[in-house]
Amino acid sequence: MKLLEQLRQLWPSRSAAKEWTIETITAFSSDKVGDSFDLQVFLPPNYHTTNQYLPILFLNDGQDVEALGLENTLKLSYQYSTVSDFILVAIQAVDRMHTYGTSQILDYKKRGSKAKAYGAFIVEELLPWLQLQYRVSTKPQAHTFAGFSLGGLSALDIVWNYPAVFGQVGVFSGSLWWRSQAFDPADPDAHRIMHDQVAAGPKKEGLRFWLQTGTLDEKEDRNNNGVIDAIDDTVDLIGILRELGYQAIEYVEVEGGEHNPQTWGKVFPQFLRWGFGRGRG
Repeated sequence: MKLLEQLRQLWPSRSAAKEWTIETITAFSSDKVGDSFDLQVFLPPNYHTTNQYLPILFLNDGQDVEALGLENTLKLSYQYSTVSDFILVAIQAVDRMHTYGTSQILDYKKRGSKAKAYGAFIVEELLPWLQLQYRVSTKPQAHTFAGFSLGGLSALDIVWNYPAVFGQVGVFSGSLWWRSQAFDPADPDAHRIMHDQVAAGPKKEGLRFWLQTGTLDEKEDRNNNGVIDAIDDTVDLIGILRELGYQAIEYVEVEGGEHNPQTWGKVFPQFLRWGFGRGRG
């Protein structure tokens, strides 16, 4: 039986005639960052026929939505009732190596210089504006941030540092190797900024984590343990989170998955079910 036929039997189809509404916002100016960002706001089919206030998903690297197949993913996930209504905001990257990163400390090459300002832009400028323009929930547990590669590191850093604003994070092939000092062969796993930041705590109550890697994300194995760094870094971070007492952690390792939007797009429906699945709350 073909996949779509199986879906039709498993989930009652919503009206296929209804489409997500996509609104494009150009040059949204940020005083915090000193740059302007282009955005796409995806509104679910029911948005204009109800008065419900909805969860929101922020997505870094919004310029990649086409490569991710995002529009079709949203359409099918909604049509076959795998997700509840939510709003998605895709933010296109500007000066990626400095806007993304970790807000509390630069990496050893002084990258991420705008990361702290970018977090403030999201929380103090963009989110309040979206809540005025759209029916966006004000509940922190209804706010999610996700991203890919360096954008995934950025999403995690923002959620970790704004636990009163966000409740969930999605990290696809996150650049968790980001380090405060240059690589030292004598201590190959040292100085990873996000690991050190999380290990220092304290635990931020209520956070949920979804992390993904691909077995072909890269070939590097800096500690020569037979596991690529992308997987090592992610699994190590999960270990630290569990030591802090977190249990709401989902880890997806994609066999043959690569470091590209095609792999991330394939697992994006799984992430949406985790974060916005019908009846999840």
